[in-house]
Amino acid sequence: MPDPSQAAIEAAAARIAPYVRRTPVMRLEGADLGLSIPLILKLELLQATGSFKPRGAFNRLLSVAVPEAGVVTASGGNHGAAVAYAARALGHRAEVFCPVATPAAKTDRIESYGATLHRIGSAYDEARIASEARAAETGALLVHAYDQPEILAGQGTVGLELWQDAPEATHVLVATGGGGLIGGIAAWYADKGAQVISVEPEGCPALHHALAAGHPLPAPVGGLAADSLGAKQIGALSFAVARDHVAQAVLVPDAAIAEAQRRLWSALRLVAEPGGAAALAALISGAFIPPAGARVAVVLCGSNTDPAKVT
Repeated sequence: MPDPSQAAIEAAAARIAPYVRRTPVMRLEGADLGLSIPLILKLELLQATGSFKPRGAFNRLLSVAVPEAGVVTASGGNHGAAVAYAARALGHRAEVFCPVATPAAKTDRIESYGATLHRIGSAYDEARIASEARAAETGALLVHAYDQPEILAGQGTVGLELWQDAPEATHVLVATGGGGLIGGIAAWYADKGAQVISVEPEGCPALHHALAAGHPLPAPVGGLAADSLGAKQIGALSFAVARDHVAQAVLVPDAAIAEAQRRLWSALRLVAEPGGAAALAALISGAFIPPAGARVAVVLCGSNTDPAKVT
């Protein structure tokens, strides 16, 4: 079985159930979004804090002993908000390290949940290094944004719910950054008969490049969705799962991501951040062309953006 195992994902679902939302599934005709096939949308952008991230954060904090020093993490924004939210709910101190360019829509959330925010460097990797140094200094629990087993198992509960609520899905499109979401979902679907498709912006191709090379390696970081999908290198745990259980890894242009945001707002009045709309962009751009008879599910995974930029 891949790491995390399906048993670990089921255990995570039970563990975090009191703290996270079971987000809805929406079925609609593709014409509603300018497409020619019916769609299944997993509305994970309605999750607490505005992204899927609390699933992994709660699973990590509920699976290990949290020291008096609390928790420390690095984030492009969404994971930091989730860790801050989970730490507050469970009575722990939290420190979050973010790049200086992290949007205010995300840093405001982090601070609203009571965490101490540190703005460090121009990219996630600089914030990560600073967070690891801080954890070593204080003895706080380090909560990685994507490369810990508890994080992957928690994010995998998105896949478990989707499989339970839409068992007819033959293909599942998932936006990929550092790999926690794609790794967890692909692990869940490993023997479920549906193909999991990774979708990355052209400017953030960490998994795409790693699969081509046969191992994780540094990749470019840039573009519209870099604040949520801009990991410099895919996580080792996620890569191991993706190598065996991701059917295809596609890249989408920023223009298609922005168009996906516009269509979600125009047709459904859903505000998605660029990373949250990236999976849908694979269909809009033609980067992924479903085979005849496919029942395609799209995970909409984040909503933390300035609504004025979408509406």
